[in-house]
Amino acid sequence: MIVEVVGGAEERPEVRVVDTDDLSRLHLALGQVTDEEADEVLREAGLGRLQDDGTGVLDTAALRAAAEPGADVADWGERWDRMVEEARSRGWVSEDGATLQVHVEGAAGA
Repeated sequence: MIVEVVGGAEERPEVRVVDTDDLSRLHLALGQVTDEEADEVLREAGLGRLQDDGTGVLDTAALRAAAEPGADVADWGERWDRMVEEARSRGWVSEDGATLQVHVEGAAGA
C-alpha cells in the first residue's frame, strides 16, 4: 500500500491511498511537493504527518478507513491485521496502536 502526496488540480497537492491490496509493504510517496506541503495535506486529510524528510507518521484508523473501501481481496481485513502486527514487531507502531511509522520515498514519475 502506498500513501501518495502529489500535485493536484490547480497546483494544490492531494493525498491518495493506492495499491490497497498489497499489504506486504507500506510507505509514503511524495511527488513534486515540498515537505511542508506534504505535511499540510496529510494533516488536513487526517491521515498523518511528516516526522522528518525520511519518515512519516500515519494515523492507523484513518489509513484503514481510506484504504479498505478500495480493497478487492476477500481477506483484506486479516491481511491488514498481519501488516500492523509485523510493523509492531519492528517497532513501527506507537504503543497505543494509533500511529504507524513509515518510510518516505519519491513518487513514481516525480
